[in-house]
Amino acid sequence: MAKKNPETKNEEKVFVKERIIAKRLKNSKKEAADQEIKAARKAERLDEENEVLITILSEIENLPKEDILYNYSEDISMTGTRIQGNCLLPVDTFLKIDLVLKNLKQTVTVFGKVKWSKPAEDVKSYEAGVEFVDTPEESIKKLGDYILSINQYKNLNPVGVPYWIFAKFNKPSSK
Repeated sequence: MAKKNPETKNEEKVFVKERIIAKRLKNSKKEAADQEIKAARKAERLDEENEVLITILSEIENLPKEDILYNYSEDISMTGTRIQGNCLLPVDTFLKIDLVLKNLKQTVTVFGKVKWSKPAEDVKSYEAGVEFVDTPEESIKKLGDYILSINQYKNLNPVGVPYWIFAKFNKPSSK
């Protein structure tokens, strides 16, 4: 084994140190940007997957021949949600979305407009951000009560009592 001269060792140490600093800086910038986005959101979000059935209400040219499937939503709030499916939806597409709320086993129907669309991280599917528009107040209220109830459940239930039992005794108060 040939010994490295001290100057080469120092250069390698400096190089590694610079890479570590650059990575930390990049991560801290990303975290700051994520915090900024969360602070700018209009409503409290619920990080939970729920089944969805979408109906496209807009006329769209060049739609794929296969069925358009959007299987679930994430990051749901009273103002919108992120949905994931098998095709890229154009921005400004109007949708009817039937959300199956996982813990209540109820369906809430909302109407929305696609605000952004991109390939998902797994590259086999697509994500779309949908803002709710022209949705009946009753549906928005039901969604808001559900989000409040689930978030309350997560905060007050360290022992893991099943949701249906928790919800029976902890009805959200309307504001």
